[in-house]
Amino acid sequence: MKGTQIFLDHIDGCEAAALVVDGRLTDLIVDSDAYAPGTIFRAKVDRPVKGQGGVFVSFPEGRGFLRQIKGVSAGQNMLVQVTGYAEEGKAIPLTTKLLFKSRYVIITPDAPGLNLSRSIWDEKLRDALLKYIHDGLAPLSYGIILRSSCAAADFKDVLEDAKTVLGVVKTVLEDDTTESCQLLSADSPHHMAWREWTTEATVEQEAGCFYSGGVLDLLDALNSSKVCTNAGSYFIEQTRALCAVDVNTGIDRSLSVGLKANIAMARDLPRQLRLRGIGGQIVIDPAPMPKKDRKLLDSVLKAAFRQDNVQTHILGWTALGLIEMQRARTRPPLSLANQTAGS
Repeated sequence: MKGTQIFLDHIDGCEAAALVVDGRLTDLIVDSDAYAPGTIFRAKVDRPVKGQGGVFVSFPEGRGFLRQIKGVSAGQNMLVQVTGYAEEGKAIPLTTKLLFKSRYVIITPDAPGLNLSRSIWDEKLRDALLKYIHDGLAPLSYGIILRSSCAAADFKDVLEDAKTVLGVVKTVLEDDTTESCQLLSADSPHHMAWREWTTEATVEQEAGCFYSGGVLDLLDALNSSKVCTNAGSYFIEQTRALCAVDVNTGIDRSLSVGLKANIAMARDLPRQLRLRGIGGQIVIDPAPMPKKDRKLLDSVLKAAFRQDNVQTHILGWTALGLIEMQRARTRPPLSLANQTAGS
């Protein structure tokens, strides 16, 4: 089916949202029992960790790790925010730089000023939007970033959204609780879909729409490690230490078959990692190809991940001809989501 569709439903009682573009599953958000990125706690500092540049902190039913923290002492209370999902048996990654995201704005308490997304190019629109929001919120107590979704939005909706988020920020920052506690929950999958999927789309939200809309069939493909492309296939294998991606050529026997298979993989890989909730260390074993083509593959890979909303660092080639990457863990692993949905 052509067009963009958003499905809001549940999987075995677990809230879920799916984005389908032209019949292809593009994004998936499934609730889990783990603390999701965006959750804010008042936590207590436990102890510094020598050689790792950080400290452990504790909060109800959890333990986290803060990097690059100076001037803190054991027993100190501080506000922290979850930045990603932790590997099994490891502490939850946290930050003290709080961000409050909504559909049109991001509030940055530690970075004052009114800023606008660089993807909004129209100078007249930029000036008019900045003036409208500044006049409607002045004086500005916290930093505000106007997101790219503002370009097609009514200015009144943007202002109302900003006021709502600012109210949440005020409540969190002015909370006078001294004990460790959770101050703000992360957005649910349905609310996150509204926040992040801002392109024009038809929205299906009646119970059972995953089944009637064919989403469950699209999800079945994620149970296999094999991903087929128009130039071959590749396998995504998750281990405890890293994720391995192995590229294979198809029936094509031309001299450029390796490059074709690698390019097809590079263009599809961000989507697959996003759907499967894979982060951490990723190692790609490309199909055989001439070394002179590496620069072309690098440019395709970087362009593909530039369009992805998950921070990914492409570190380069190893002596063995592998590509190393580091990706943020902003989604629960598919295994964790499946486990939660089936519980």
